[in-house]
Amino acid sequence: MFNPFVPGFAEYPYGEYQIQRETEPIQQTPFGPWIVFEHAESMRLLRDVTLSVDVRKAIEILGEDPRDRAKMRSELFPDKAPREDTSILNIDPPDHTRLRKLVSSVFTPRRVADLAPMIERIVDEHLDAVAGGEHMDLIADLAFPLPFAVISEMLGMPEGDSAQLREWSHALVKILDFTIGPDELVAAVTAGEHLREHIAGVIEWKRSNLGDDLLSALILAEDNGDVLSDTELLDQVNVLFIAGHETTVNLIGNGTWALLQNRDQFELLRDDPSVEATAIDELLRYDSPVQISRRITLEPIELAGYQIPAGVFVLTSLGSANHDPAAFGPTADHLDLRRADAARHLAFGSGTHHCLGASLARLEGNIAITRLIRRFPDLQALGEPAWNGRLVLRGMDSLQLSLR
Repeated sequence: MFNPFVPGFAEYPYGEYQIQRETEPIQQTPFGPWIVFEHAESMRLLRDVTLSVDVRKAIEILGEDPRDRAKMRSELFPDKAPREDTSILNIDPPDHTRLRKLVSSVFTPRRVADLAPMIERIVDEHLDAVAGGEHMDLIADLAFPLPFAVISEMLGMPEGDSAQLREWSHALVKILDFTIGPDELVAAVTAGEHLREHIAGVIEWKRSNLGDDLLSALILAEDNGDVLSDTELLDQVNVLFIAGHETTVNLIGNGTWALLQNRDQFELLRDDPSVEATAIDELLRYDSPVQISRRITLEPIELAGYQIPAGVFVLTSLGSANHDPAAFGPTADHLDLRRADAARHLAFGSGTHHCLGASLARLEGNIAITRLIRRFPDLQALGEPAWNGRLVLRGMDSLQLSLR
């Protein structure tokens, strides 16, 4: 039975994933949800349009849910009016289709590609800042400030307290883990409310200070007369802000650590720019920043002979699927930057809810990692990373590096 608390899981979960794939690839976890460990079945679930991502539908089927964020919010903030969650992460078609179309109309591949010079500038500024010393903390000095600066600049957000925003964001994303305790759950909901209030203030400021940025474009977005409501706008910006930096921090941290642990691949990427075409997808596959995605059954389903009832969460273990030999062959546990089929990974999900920011994450990760290892060709880790211990957003809080 899957146990994410076994010693060593936070440092390297892929051995445990292998055991589960080989012994019980579909199972109900001790903490409630079902979980799927194989690539093929994970792909099937992610693309199944009969499944839901809307927690409210599970509550309707099963009754009261102790993890119901709306209920907890009303208890923690009784003076605030109830509201629905309209973010594209947590709603189903046709509402999801409509909102994704509006957001995609401004979050275009060309707009993302045009960000490359800005990303390169920010990366170089942070590398310049540490170049005079002997050491750096990968997370504090590059992996966090880069995506934070990029998404803030993309949205045209005024300068704010980055430390406070990071604290709120860090607390909020813990709500994704089914294993967190009641105190952390309260802290997550509270942090989410504070972050939402901050972003609401930014949107209000932006309405009077429109510019050539993503937030201005979202405010003005229109499709045949359809526009984002105030609540929809706030929810989408909230998601873009959180997802726009939390997952990319993990990509840069996990990807760099993978290269440092596989020196031949480090040197290959450092010395051969042609490898960049496949490298970032292989790093995403090898140690995925997002390890788990969830769906909700609206009716009973059968999955590889297992009967799963309606109204339950079914988790797809993206990290396990990305190491499945049935999908990636006998070298699935090895880092191979020339892997031809690396892009088959599920690090960005699949189907209707495939990550909207995938192209931006790839761009940021590629620029940050390649410029780091080429600027400091003898880069070495000073000990082990301080892993964050999260089940869903796998990453590290700190990694000390020697630059020479």
